[in-house]
Amino acid sequence: MLIDPTGLTTLVTTEINKLLIKNLWEGGGKAAKWMGITLTEDIRQLFFNASKQYWENYEKRHCLLKVLGMREPVRLESIYTEVQFLDDRDILNFTSVDSLEKAFRKTAQRSYQRQDNSKQAGLQAAKDKQYLMVLGSPGSGKSTFLRRIGLEAFKGSKGNYQHDCWPVFVELKRFNNSEISLEKFIVEEFKTCRFPTPEAQTEKLLKEGKLLILLDGLDEVPTKNLDAAVTQIQDFVDRHHQNRFIISCRTAAYRSGFRRFSDVTVAEFDDDQIEGFINNWFGSEPDKQAGTAKKCWEILQKEENQAAKELGQTPLLLTFLCLVYDRSQNFPDNPSVLYRKALRILLEEWASEKRILRDEIYSGLHTELQEILLSEIAHKGFQADRLFFEEREIIQDIKGFLAGNCNAPQNLDGKAVLNAIAVQQGILVERAEDIYSFSHLTLQEYLTAQYIDDNRQVEQLVTQHLTDKRWKEVFLLVAGLMRGGADELLLQMEKQAQTLIDTPKLKALLNWAEEETVGSEGNFKPVGKRAIANASVYAYTYAIAYANAIANAYAYAIPGYITESIDYYRIMDELKVFKNLNFQAAIARLEELNTKIPDKDRPLNERKEFADQLLQTYLQTFNLDLEMVTLSKAELQAWEDYFYANWLIIECQRAAVRVSPSTWAAIEERMLLPPQD
Repeated sequence: MLIDPTGLTTLVTTEINKLLIKNLWEGGGKAAKWMGITLTEDIRQLFFNASKQYWENYEKRHCLLKVLGMREPVRLESIYTEVQFLDDRDILNFTSVDSLEKAFRKTAQRSYQRQDNSKQAGLQAAKDKQYLMVLGSPGSGKSTFLRRIGLEAFKGSKGNYQHDCWPVFVELKRFNNSEISLEKFIVEEFKTCRFPTPEAQTEKLLKEGKLLILLDGLDEVPTKNLDAAVTQIQDFVDRHHQNRFIISCRTAAYRSGFRRFSDVTVAEFDDDQIEGFINNWFGSEPDKQAGTAKKCWEILQKEENQAAKELGQTPLLLTFLCLVYDRSQNFPDNPSVLYRKALRILLEEWASEKRILRDEIYSGLHTELQEILLSEIAHKGFQADRLFFEEREIIQDIKGFLAGNCNAPQNLDGKAVLNAIAVQQGILVERAEDIYSFSHLTLQEYLTAQYIDDNRQVEQLVTQHLTDKRWKEVFLLVAGLMRGGADELLLQMEKQAQTLIDTPKLKALLNWAEEETVGSEGNFKPVGKRAIANASVYAYTYAIAYANAIANAYAYAIPGYITESIDYYRIMDELKVFKNLNFQAAIARLEELNTKIPDKDRPLNERKEFADQLLQTYLQTFNLDLEMVTLSKAELQAWEDYFYANWLIIECQRAAVRVSPSTWAAIEERMLLPPQD
């Protein structure tokens, strides 16, 4: 008696399962035909039951994801975001550290992946290539991609894979000895599902080219067995070349030994993919009603979270970000907490889930030692303004670290340690032949900050890098790491900032800001009033430094310039930051000048005269003279650096875990005042 497929309530949970039931019913008959078995209703029923069991096994093993301590598993199809592959690996054409450094600086971005690389949709590549080698970093979505392709194959003609074959998913980490018998594995899969004569079926299917064999995690084969595994897989592919094959492997572990295969590399997620993943993750009805996905994406888009969003370029760490946001509907104010957890995921948690910590190297080089080692490499590079490292240099650093620490294992090989960090954990990535970088710039910045905090190098950090914007994230992370309090850091920053005000004119401008705002009615702290006063002068002062171009510039910009000035002066009048300045008179004067703007075709001297009138209006409004605001280029740079340093002090105070109220009150009281002799 035939079973009605619509009655299989255990499978009918989603539309995709309804489709699979139909295809399995049809596929039961198809499988029997593939194997040369005469099709009767009883035979169809037998193959349908076996096919149903095969699908259920596949779904339980490979279509439910539960990683990073998730409380409940999620269905693969509910969060899957289509991956893209790089069509070429042209970055490997770079031959030196210097060429890579120049190429990265030229992009002016935080991502190491070149934006001009052409990309191909992952599913399209799987359809186009009979033999596909999928390379990528840890957590880049390689395994999930293979599982998804298997799922599409189950859908048959209704799916997007569109090849008439049966998926077999093989986790290569299960082969922990030198023997990898794929035929035996397939037979056991069919036998478990009660296909009739599984040995004969396996042989027939392989001969007819009816299998899609998904070999996941070549890099997870124990190192001692890897060469034998590669040879046996190659032999298997050669014997059964009629079938379709997809293999996944971490980029750093790949040896380019698979002759038939096209190599593709999983591209980092771009903004569209990150946003799509977040929308999928928060796709439940309550989250849709609350707009959770939109809020999460908007917060990640903020400038202060750009380094955090960088982590989301891989599905693993994007999953981590979604879990963090799901718990508190925000991201931590202290970014060092976020990055420390991300680092631990790569060093320990993800490695444990992937079962790679069994290698001998991890028995002595525990997580804390690895962090210290990586922080030394990160700091050394960042200090030298280098993001890329030659292999021999890293190996030498590893050897020096092991030899210089009596609590570190002395029997480890430097090359083996590098391979473990690069291949298994993906924190260091080979960008070109024998040239490495950290997987994310964010992680190098965090490890650099960790080194500075561990080695009490706050004073060197401040004196050498306070005004270097490349070190901004490091400063914020150091502040967040100082659990005993960031008072020392903030005081050192204040002291260094004061050294920038080293000319009489700069001191006079700070004095002016204090004198014009002290005791005013504005509802701001004194430091806030001084900040507004300084900002009011800065733009004008910068323009005056290039006075030779003022007349020509005003010829085109004066209409908008006057309108913006009027609006700005009205705001200043409302804020009441200045106690003695008459903005109403200035507005009236500007409105009068607005009726006399010279045409751009008027002689240069007329336009220059008009520009001078504007300048005098500005000077009179702010109670300044031309000499006070005529600064040299060096003075302008020092003033700009001074404002940046004070802004960074405020940001570090916000990022810190702990700051003494009395220390911060004293810093605020002195901020934007001229240094005391």
